[in-house]
Amino acid sequence: MKNLQKWLITVLFLTVSSLNNVSGAFVGINIGTHVSDLPSASNIVAILKSHEINHVRLYDANAHMLQALSNTGIEAIVGVTDQEILKIGESPSVAASWISKNIAAYMPHTNITTIALGSEVLTSIPNIAPVIVPAMNHLYSALVASNLHFRVKVSTPQSMDLIPKPFPPSTAAFNSSWNSTVYQILRFLKNTNSSYMLNAYPYYGYTKGDGIFPIEYALLRSLPSDKKIVDPNTLFRYDSMFDAMVDATYYSIKGLNFNDIPIVVTESGWPHLGGSNEPDANVENAEAYVNNLIRRVLNDSGPPSQPKIAINTYLYELFDEDKRIGPISERHWGLFYTTNGSSVYPLSFGGFDKIFGNSSKSFCVAKDGADDEKMEAGLDWACGQGRANCAAIQAGRPCYFPNNVKSHASYAYNDYYQKMRSVGGTCDFDDTAIITTEDPSYGSCIYAGSSNASTGGDESFSSMAFGPVGPVDSSLRLQGSSLHYVFSSTSLLLALMLL
Repeated sequence: MKNLQKWLITVLFLTVSSLNNVSGAFVGINIGTHVSDLPSASNIVAILKSHEINHVRLYDANAHMLQALSNTGIEAIVGVTDQEILKIGESPSVAASWISKNIAAYMPHTNITTIALGSEVLTSIPNIAPVIVPAMNHLYSALVASNLHFRVKVSTPQSMDLIPKPFPPSTAAFNSSWNSTVYQILRFLKNTNSSYMLNAYPYYGYTKGDGIFPIEYALLRSLPSDKKIVDPNTLFRYDSMFDAMVDATYYSIKGLNFNDIPIVVTESGWPHLGGSNEPDANVENAEAYVNNLIRRVLNDSGPPSQPKIAINTYLYELFDEDKRIGPISERHWGLFYTTNGSSVYPLSFGGFDKIFGNSSKSFCVAKDGADDEKMEAGLDWACGQGRANCAAIQAGRPCYFPNNVKSHASYAYNDYYQKMRSVGGTCDFDDTAIITTEDPSYGSCIYAGSSNASTGGDESFSSMAFGPVGPVDSSLRLQGSSLHYVFSSTSLLLALMLL
């Protein structure tokens, strides 16, 4: 009887996992631990749940986190630290012990899907590169011995630095000095049906590019058709540096004669604060990049060369890691505050109809010193195509004075932003707008989002009517998957209760 119960529990978790896997592309998050006031594991899981984050990557096999994730259904990548790789690569018995202690001991209750060896080993600590493939093989053999190889994959995250010239993507290739090791890694991934793990950072691609590419390209903002980046060999048009980086990796893989190895982006993000020499590390750019990336991933498509392979992506990262050394930006990639779990800036993490703001109100207003013509164009767009309610800035209405373009644009920008940020609307307007936590309301002129603003009535709009939105088919797939999950898991739970 107990064996039957154990079997049914296993089937339940595998069913839930398989349903999650067929529900389309997903966005997960990295959980770094170089944090002075890191919340407890249970509190971290509570934050994940509150923001409906169902995929995480751990940089080690922290026992408290693995236990806290138990029975949550959250899918976890578990990391092998750089320090552990050498011993595992040299000893199958050490690998078997690692699997027993850090994987088998927590399954099936903790939903572990992948083991990630190190972080950018080939480019950051090349001296242990010779043991990376033996370590992968030893871990896989231990998974086979534990009958977990059908459930848990093995891979190793690598940096874009492994590809010296990523553009144009069609001519990209891995650094030839690493071809032998990379070939062995790809052969392992192919033989075990695993994914290539890529850390892709358009922030660095842009800041180190000396102005070669526009900031819009790095932030996944729409480019006019005549300004889109084109690969001269394939004539593929790239809407974003993110897509170009992923495609450069696909072409590099193909260059070593491998196909059908999907790419999962294990790290990508944008810092929200930097030093005086890091002007592009700011809240506005971080909000734009992360929300645009979420929408891009959840559209369930791949880059131009692999349009049918979705790009599952893990955002970097959950919290700011204040213990990191280096530039100021190194310590400010976090999406959430450790104190209360609120977001550093508004996040449409579900990609559809949910918005997670920080603990204080945020407003979108015109920038000081912004170009008047650009603000005029932004104002016209917001009140026109953007469908902002601009009645209050008409003559004789509460927000008409001061009668200037900056004041009127601020009101219109904010009205659009408050209505549309939950479905992807951003505060940009050709770089004439900025996020502020200071309520811009004055006198009887009340801005949308203010605690004094009224709600309802003509302020409600259909999210499908205008603005950038997530694809309906993906949303329906998620709903259908959830319903299927309810019936499947309920049936299994009833079976358990009858035993």
